Order: sequence, then structure tokens, then C-alpha cells
Amino acid sequence: MYYKLSNMRFFLFLILSFCFTWEVCAQNATNSPYETLPLFSSDEIFEIKLKGDIRKLFNDRKENATYHPFIFSYDINNQQHSLDIRVKTRGHFRKMRANCATPPLLLNFDTLPDLAKTIFKGQNKLKLVTTCDIEKFVVQEYLVYKIYQLITEKSFQVRLVKVIFEDTKRNKTRSAKYGILLEDQNKMAKRNHSAIRKQLNVNPQTIDKESFLKMAVFQYLIGNTDWSIQYLHNIKLLVNHSGKSIVTVPYDFDMSGIVNTPYAAPAEALQLSSVRNRRYRGYCLDNMNEFESTFELFNDLKKDIYAIYQNNTLIDKTYRKNTIRYLDKFYEIINNKELSKREFQYPCDPNGTGNIIIRGLKKYKENSKKNSDK
Repeated sequence: MYYKLSNMRFFLFLILSFCFTWEVCAQNATNSPYETLPLFSSDEIFEIKLKGDIRKLFNDRKENATYHPFIFSYDINNQQHSLDIRVKTRGHFRKMRANCATPPLLLNFDTLPDLAKTIFKGQNKLKLVTTCDIEKFVVQEYLVYKIYQLITEKSFQVRLVKVIFEDTKRNKTRSAKYGILLEDQNKMAKRNHSAIRKQLNVNPQTIDKESFLKMAVFQYLIGNTDWSIQYLHNIKLLVNHSGKSIVTVPYDFDMSGIVNTPYAAPAEALQLSSVRNRRYRGYCLDNMNEFESTFELFNDLKKDIYAIYQNNTLIDKTYRKNTIRYLDKFYEIINNKELSKREFQYPCDPNGTGNIIIRGLKKYKENSKKNSDK
């Protein structure tokens, strides 16, 4: 009898152990991001070349730009590779000729069957952030993406490259300049077990609060006011598979104070004299204790954030010095009760500009009933 009871207990233990292990594994599979694809598994800079009718491509800046055939070649590990892809202009502000001679581009690899053997395995479409005028600003924007990657995995992955444009119609080649390859939004969402939600007029207070505060305080850190959730301006919304949690993912940081491009200017409605002047643009929180865990996270990451700029050979000494000072001021504020209250409760001031909504340059079809999140 004892033998049978012992066996029964043993088998019951095995069943419970299996169920527990399966539950933990299932939970881990749900919560852990997918494996990083080869393109974004390294920070090593490599050279890419686009060969084709460059002038025709750059002249096609209309709202619905068309794809153009190009030879895309790259050199990595001392090996040359070439792919036939399609390319078109994209973007809004930087797409305008008056703002940038070289527009941002969209690289389309979707017709290629053999990407599995290349560094572009798993890629379909990639945004290419090009040098607008002065290439140092591309590097400075790239480093901002690296800051946000420290804060959360729910962020865009990036790869810094050197870009050469070869105009085969006119036999002209431009010297290599820095560019950023930006992860496709759907790949980013899938990596985080989520989907992109394209919905206007979402109330920021319906966003997962922890995620929102990380994003909003990050935007304050870099001095970026050029974003809004309501108009999806430089913001992507991620919704998990249960549909219960919405997370914000920021991008496009060329208008931030930490990058400080020559064309960067705050929206007039914000009444700021410079993008270097910070303005917190989250919603009103009366209780400063709600910021405590977010400030703690940024303090924990301080050493890693500073390390992005210290001893970085991609930036000059002057920019490094100015950026360290800019970061110093941020940390002075979040670690001072009086200063942090003044800055982060600014949206609570009914006479201030803390609740201004930045619309951006996108054209929208207004439909409040369809797009609002009530």
C-alpha cells in the first residue's frame, strides 16, 4: 500500500512539475523578445552603395512616391555582395527639397528569395536615414536611438552605415556619408510579441503608464518636443496580443535639443526659444511619487547613458562636452524635488503650454468617431 501511495505521489509530482514548467515556459515565450536578426546583432559600421538613377530618385518627392530599381551592394567582412532592390523617397520634413538635399529613403527587399544567406536575413523593408546636410547630425541622432534601447526593448533597432550614391546615368559618385538603417515597424512589433496600432486621437492616459513615463521622461532628457500620441507624430503604438496594453515607441529625433540640427525649431505654440530648452510634454500627474520608479530607472542607467558619449570616436570633443553638460542638467533636475516638481508638473498648469498637441506634417482624414479611443 505504501509503495502504491508513494508512486502516486511521485507521478502527481511529475504532473505538477510538468504543468508548472510548461506554464513558465509559455509565459517566457510570451514575454521574451524574439531573437535579434543579423543586421542588428552588431554595431560594426559597414559600407553600402546604391547604384541607379539617383537624380530621378531624388526628384521623386511627391506624397505617393514610386519605387525605382537599384543595385544595392555592401561590403562586410571584406566580402562584396550585390542585391537588386527597389527604393523610394519617404518621410515628411526631411523629404522636402527646401530642407534636405538628400531625402530619407525606403529600401524594399521583398522580391529577393535568397536573403537567408545574407546579413539582411529576415528583412523586408528598411528605412534609411540619410545625411541631410552635415553628416555629424546623423551620428548624433543614431546615439539617441542607442539611449532609448537602454531604457526598453520596446524600441527601434538601428545600424549605422556609410552610404555611397552612384548615379549610373550620369557617371557620378558621391563620397560616403553616414546613414542609419532603421528596423521595420512590423518587425519591431513582432519582436516584442505585439502589433502596430494605427489609431488617431488615442488618449495618452490610456497608454500603459510605466511605458508612457519612460518614453515621456526620455523625450524630456533629449529635449524633444516634436511628438504626439494623438496624431501618431513620431510615435508608434504597440498593442500586445491580448489587446489590453498599449505601449509607445518613439522615433525621429533630429528635432531634439541633444542632436541640435541647424533646422531644428520648437513649435511656436510651445513658446520655447530653442530646442535646447526642455519641456515635459506628458499629461498632468499631481503626485510626484508616480515618477519615482522612472527617475530611479534613469539614475540606474546614468553610467551607461554617459558611456555612449564618453570616449566615443564618432563625435568631436566639443559636442561630447556640451552633451555631457546637457545630461548633467537633466540629472540635476530629476534628483532635486523642487526642480523636478516644477518641470514635470508643468502640464498641470492651465495657463501653460504643457498640453499643446503637436500635429506634425502628415495629412490626416479626420474621423473622430472612428479614430478616438474612448
